[in-house]
Amino acid sequence: MEVLVYLVPLALCLGLLGLAGFMWSLRAGQYDDLDGAAWRAIADDDTNPSAGA
Repeated sequence: MEVLVYLVPLALCLGLLGLAGFMWSLRAGQYDDLDGAAWRAIADDDTNPSAGA
């Protein structure tokens, strides 16, 4: 039972660290353009088609 004295604060600290990381990424604009990233991944926009041949 004494191990809970260490595990509960450790779990709370890790949870707060994860929440702080999420809030930082939210404020940094990491989730602003989700549709644009999806379309860029599947877009076929070869600028130099003869380079691959």
